[in-house]
Amino acid sequence: MTNQEIIALNNRYLFPLYPRAPIALVRGNGCRVWDADGKEYLDFFASTVVAALGHAHPGVTRAIVEQAQKILHVSNLHHSEPQAVLAELLCTQSFADRVFFCNSGAEANEAAIKLARKYGAEFGDGRFEILTALGSFHGRSIATITATGQEKVRGGFQPLPDGFRYVPYNDIEALEQAISPRTIAVMLEPLQAEGGLVAPHPDYLRLVRDLCDRHGLLLILDEVQTGMGRLGTLFAYEQSGVTPDIMTLAKGLGTGVPIGAMVATEEVARSFTTGSHGSTFGGNALTCAVGVAVLHALTEEGVIENCRIQGQYLRERLRRLQTHHDRIRDVRGQGLLLGVELEGPGAPIVDACREAGLLINCTAEKVLRFAPPLIVAQYEIDRALDIVDQALRQ
Repeated sequence: MTNQEIIALNNRYLFPLYPRAPIALVRGNGCRVWDADGKEYLDFFASTVVAALGHAHPGVTRAIVEQAQKILHVSNLHHSEPQAVLAELLCTQSFADRVFFCNSGAEANEAAIKLARKYGAEFGDGRFEILTALGSFHGRSIATITATGQEKVRGGFQPLPDGFRYVPYNDIEALEQAISPRTIAVMLEPLQAEGGLVAPHPDYLRLVRDLCDRHGLLLILDEVQTGMGRLGTLFAYEQSGVTPDIMTLAKGLGTGVPIGAMVATEEVARSFTTGSHGSTFGGNALTCAVGVAVLHALTEEGVIENCRIQGQYLRERLRRLQTHHDRIRDVRGQGLLLGVELEGPGAPIVDACREAGLLINCTAEKVLRFAPPLIVAQYEIDRALDIVDQALRQ
């Protein structure tokens, strides 16, 4: 089928929920993808910051084939080896003692919200309120859009659940003033990706942790985008010097297969007992086998080190680009999750880059987001930035 034939089918039968680009991708390899008409693109969006290891990674492909030849799905009423191995890896590589597997970032955040409320009901004097940040994004379920600090995401779905309030990101005084006798947790992203690639002040998360400790609050870190090596360490919290009580993961954990995880300390996890929560497909044998392959690649194949090196190079190239283009107001972000804030709308630049063979994304209307696979090479960054340079000149 051609691009237009696939697009016509989608337009006829799918809900029009996504602002789709006019191409249909059918194949990928490393940092490159091809559309149905055979045109090649550099994927510097990693298919919504998902393809941490790029496309058709040999280790991931091998894990999928080998597991598919054994068993695809094991009920959570039975035990599964891939699930057990992945849970052990996530705990030994992080602060966590317990893992809950699900299918997406929204589901992981939903589980974190439920766990915090259950903990508050049992051990926190009935407290249930969760404070989140303006500009945040935590998912598309009813609870997670309520947790999201963007009115445009919540609009039209009222009445929303009670128990969420929003404070400015990076404002520790506003956060402390917002704490009420009902508050049980603070939920933050270590870097606000959908909110425009907004990074915290160097000491912000440490001050938040101290505040939570003083007031007996849980700290939930949403690492759906920032986790799995994206910022140059396996988890973003490692760079802040703080340890959360609950963390959520997805996207890069499956590098393309649908998986999410909510991890927590033993102290908090004790609130979830038999029947407290569940997911039919959470911890699926196939997806967990992929998760194991992803973690092995990240920790044993130099992928995270490559992210640090190439992330610094990409930032330097973007800074140099800024000196030649007055339209660029700021370059920010960390690792291989970087943003370029423009004076005006970013959509025309995204379109021009796509026409020239580069896939990027625009968030917060005027922030170009650069999130290539963590295996990206320097020559691919050079090629991508040449395209961006030309698009800005046009």
